[in-house]
This record gives sequence, C-alpha cells and structure tokens, in this order.
Amino acid sequence: MMARVESRTLRVLVVCDAPIFREQLQRVLASRELVSATAVDSRGAMRQIELARPDVILLDLPTSRVDGVSLLRRVMAKDPIPFVVCSELGGSDTQTALRALDEGALEVVTKPRFTRSGVSEDSIAPMMDALRAAAEATLGHHPSAVQRSQGGKRRETPSQRGIASSHLVAIGASMGGPEALATLLGALPEDAPGVVVVQHLPEGFTSVFSRRLHAVCRISVKEAIDGALVERGQALIAPGNHHLVVVPDGARWRVRIVDGPLISKHRPSIDVLFRSVAEAAGRRAVGVILTGMGRDGADGLRAMKAQGAWTVAQDGASSVVFGMPRAAIAIGAVDDVLPLASIAPAIVERIGVPSQAEARNREPSKGVRRRARRAARARPSWGCDTRRRCRGCCLRRCRLRPAEEGPCSSC
Repeated sequence: MMARVESRTLRVLVVCDAPIFREQLQRVLASRELVSATAVDSRGAMRQIELARPDVILLDLPTSRVDGVSLLRRVMAKDPIPFVVCSELGGSDTQTALRALDEGALEVVTKPRFTRSGVSEDSIAPMMDALRAAAEATLGHHPSAVQRSQGGKRRETPSQRGIASSHLVAIGASMGGPEALATLLGALPEDAPGVVVVQHLPEGFTSVFSRRLHAVCRISVKEAIDGALVERGQALIAPGNHHLVVVPDGARWRVRIVDGPLISKHRPSIDVLFRSVAEAAGRRAVGVILTGMGRDGADGLRAMKAQGAWTVAQDGASSVVFGMPRAAIAIGAVDDVLPLASIAPAIVERIGVPSQAEARNREPSKGVRRRARRAARARPSWGCDTRRRCRGCCLRRCRLRPAEEGPCSSC
C-alpha cells in the first residue's frame, strides 16, 4: 500500500481523539494507498513524529484531548512538517481553524461525510488533494501579516470608500493563499484600485477570513455580497461554495454571486472570476495568480491577457505550492513572474496609484486653496438656495474642491 509523491512514499500522521472518526480516516487513507499512523493527543503525536517522521500531518479540529494550535506551533518551531486541518463548518471551529492557518497550517478542509455505506467521494476528494499537495509544499516562509499584526491598529475609515474604481485587480489563490493575501493586500495603499479575490476555502470560512484580513490592511476587506460595487480602497472576497463574477454597470463594475457546478474542481473557481474580468474590464484589469495547487486560474488568466490585461504570477521561491503559477506560466498566460513582496508595489507602479508616502502628503498648497476659495465666491450657485449658504458650506467643508466640479455633497 504505497502512494508516491515525486518517488517518495507518502506518510500521513492523523491526530484525532475521536476513535470512530480516526478509524474511518485510517481506512480511507489505506484505500487510497497512503501509509498512515495515528495519535490521540500531543504527546502521542510527538512520539509518532520521533519514530517515523511523516510527510503530512492531518489535524482534526477541534479535539478535547489535543490543543491543536499549540501542537502545530510546537512542531513548526522544532522541525516544520506540513499540516492540513480538518474542521467542521461554522462557529468557533472556524476561528480555531483560521488560527491554525496563522500558525503555519497549509490548508483547511471540511470533514468528510461518512455514512453506513461508506464515504462521500465529493467530500473526501478535497482532503486527498490537499494532503498530496501539502507533501510537495515549500515550508519556512515568514509568518503571515495576520500573525505579525495581531493587536495592531488600522485606520478607522477608508478614505476612498464609495468611489468607483477606474481599474480592477483580480487575484486567485489556493494552498498558502491566506498568508500570501495578507502580505499582498496589506501592502496596498488606502486608495488602491478595487480588488476582487477568489481564495479556495470551505463555505463558512471566508466571512471570518475577510474580517481577519480587514484588521491588518489599510484597504477595506469584505466578503462579497451580490450586487456590491467595486470601489477604490476595497477588496471583495468570494464567499465559499459560490462563484464570484464581475459585470459592468456603466463605467463601473459590480460583482455577482452565482451558483453553478464545480469549475476546475473548485467553487468558487478562479477561472470563472478571471474570465468574467477579462470580458468586463479588458485592459483596465490586472490579473494575479498566487500560490496554490492544481491549475485553477490558468485558463482564465490567459483570457485576461488576451483582452489586454497585465498578468502576474507569484514566483516559485516565494510560493508554498507552485502549481497554479506554474500552470499559468506554461500556457503563456503570464506577463511577469514576481516575488510575493514585489507584487503590490508593481501594481501601484503600473496603475499609477500614489505611494503610501505620497498618499499621506498630498495636502494642496496655499495657492491652490486660495484659488479654490476665490472660485467658490465667484460661482456661489452650486445647487444651494442662497449665496450665504453656499459660501459657508463650501468654504468650511470643501474649500479644496475645484469650482468646475460642481456642488459638494453638503450643498
């Protein structure tokens, strides 16, 4: 009973304190020709690691006899081994699973559904794919921005909220993506172009994941809702188990949340998002494919490039799993291959978004303010009832607004 990952026998350590579920997992792994060992607590897990170092650890969360996050932290500090977390949907389990990602786990999958007749193939396939991909992952990357920034402060109100974006950045990620997204989105300035994201996560996880990213980024990060406007300074994350598409709305874009079959083995699918962006935004878009297993996103990125978009792939050295970027590069879908840390600055430079320093120091000169005040006096009727009201409003609240732009919102 042997499965091979690049000519190596794949050994899986299952850490689970529920005896029936543990035995079911063992049988499933054996039926797929994977060698497995089991442990019911942290001490047993460390003993198994010393006896025969596994290629991957499958950690069941939550467990009553194991502090899974502490075990993960201990293993990653001593001798890093890829972790795949198996968790239930929703509730406190979601928070625990995302904490595991912060500490270095590579993937979160939902628990397979076991019945008297066996296991659901649809529910077991994501776990098997994750285990095989994790065995090939590159460990040792820096802690995620979420982990580094715990307890950090962010700005209270996005300066660009409500302003439709003139450019669009579409990002796709899978295994290793939560860390990569925290790094990339965390490096974007407050007035960055609108961002739409597909990250392969189970249903029920993306809402909490979005809030965690929001806490460490200067831009606003939300789980996408149907009909939401793509705005500057905001990233919209595709909800789990639903496809995310972008549609034009005049000169603006909105997102639609749609059901549908699995595409490229995933829902949400990066290919679905990228193809919609290619059609809706054309050359005003940027496509970014990040770390991940498989080839989801490769064909969609090629469609974006064909429509004039600038396309970027994360390089192999900074990727946890180089599968998706490699697939996109292989079919000629990528304009530039960049390290993760260079992608956000490259987007800023390409689109012309002001740098962080410039964004903080864009206060108009005294001469500009003086000319704006004169224009306000000369053209008082901006939709206001009287000259006095207009002058008072415009001089107090929006004296930097050029006269030719018309009335301010307060008028």
